[in-house]
Amino acid sequence: MDKLVIDGGRKLYGKLLAQSAKNSVLPLLAASILTDERVTIFDVPAISDVSCMAQILRELGAEVNFSGGDVVIDSAKATEHRISSALTRELRSSVFMLGSLLTRFRRAACAYPGGCEIGLRPIDLHLNALKRMGARIEEREGYILCSCDVLKGAEIALDFPSVGATENILLAAVKADGTTRIEGAAKEPEIVDLQQFLNAMGAKIEGAGTDTIAIEGVERLRGIEYRPMKDRIEAGTYLLACAVCGGEVEVEGVRPDCLGLLLHKLRENGCKIHTKNDKIRLASGGRLKCNRKIETMPFPGFPTDLQAQATALNASAEGCARIVENLFETRYKYVPELRKMGADIEVDGRNAFVRGVARLHGASVTCGDLRGGAALVIAALGAEGVSDVLDLSHLDRGYAGLSENLKSLGANIRRVRV
Repeated sequence: MDKLVIDGGRKLYGKLLAQSAKNSVLPLLAASILTDERVTIFDVPAISDVSCMAQILRELGAEVNFSGGDVVIDSAKATEHRISSALTRELRSSVFMLGSLLTRFRRAACAYPGGCEIGLRPIDLHLNALKRMGARIEEREGYILCSCDVLKGAEIALDFPSVGATENILLAAVKADGTTRIEGAAKEPEIVDLQQFLNAMGAKIEGAGTDTIAIEGVERLRGIEYRPMKDRIEAGTYLLACAVCGGEVEVEGVRPDCLGLLLHKLRENGCKIHTKNDKIRLASGGRLKCNRKIETMPFPGFPTDLQAQATALNASAEGCARIVENLFETRYKYVPELRKMGADIEVDGRNAFVRGVARLHGASVTCGDLRGGAALVIAALGAEGVSDVLDLSHLDRGYAGLSENLKSLGANIRRVRV
């Protein structure tokens, strides 16, 4: 077991290239099972969620090989339709395999998905959509059992623009009989990336990035080589770290429009931001001002995956902030850990009320989930004194080389074995 030891108070300077997006790579890996030809995905981040998805594909019978930062998937010999409960419960994105497996094998079985404990995250939208397309679904002893004679195109209206449900429908509809139309689809950039990936394989999909997506089923998909989009959440995390610490940092690879509302909020804090093409440069000096209100919403709203990091910023800014978490009901589990560092935060349901303090102080804190863990790292970087950040398994799910990247910017941070 490792921990991060962070001596806070150092300003950050330098440049970073964002890694490929975790939230894009995982559904792309799930989509690779849709063809029996070889698929190569470039620049895959070395994170544990990717390793877990690769192991799921291997259990299905696919060959998965890593070469440098690339991964090659050959699922020609894949025959298994069941995902072990151990892997399913470890990785929420395993739910994407339902659509892929139904498309490939007409059967699918997996336990209820896991991942970070940030709320119930029911998958009713996924299952109801698959039923609309002709799937038979049983829920027995903690397992979801799906089967179909044939998947058929359908009109599907989502009550909520769920990213996971939208992606699962795409994977189920891409070879279905007829045309599928999704109304109320999620509009996240990762949806657009999945459409581009599938269309490069020979799919016929239009409308990703809008409320309405149309998928015309095709008979077969081919193997491809593909480079995923960069990680806007990782980029936002480093920008928030620089804002808290002070200094000047440039992150390359992410279009500014993918982080539009975050950049607006950072300007509201008092940061100076310059953007050009896929480069975002942030300069921060002096004590920041609190945001009046941050409310998480589906894209293009403020990302729930950056809520905790933004709360850490406001904890040591001047004034008071109200944070509203609309997507996940228990995403404030990190708040007691921030309080150990001197943060003044009260949680009431989906609201967190932050009263900024002059400065946080070092403490021993424990990560309870991926983004909450990133918030603790940001808080420790800006705090006075030394902090120990424990249980890095959550951070390793989504950030490759976190301590090395921060050290390259000038942070006093090291990863040590406990």
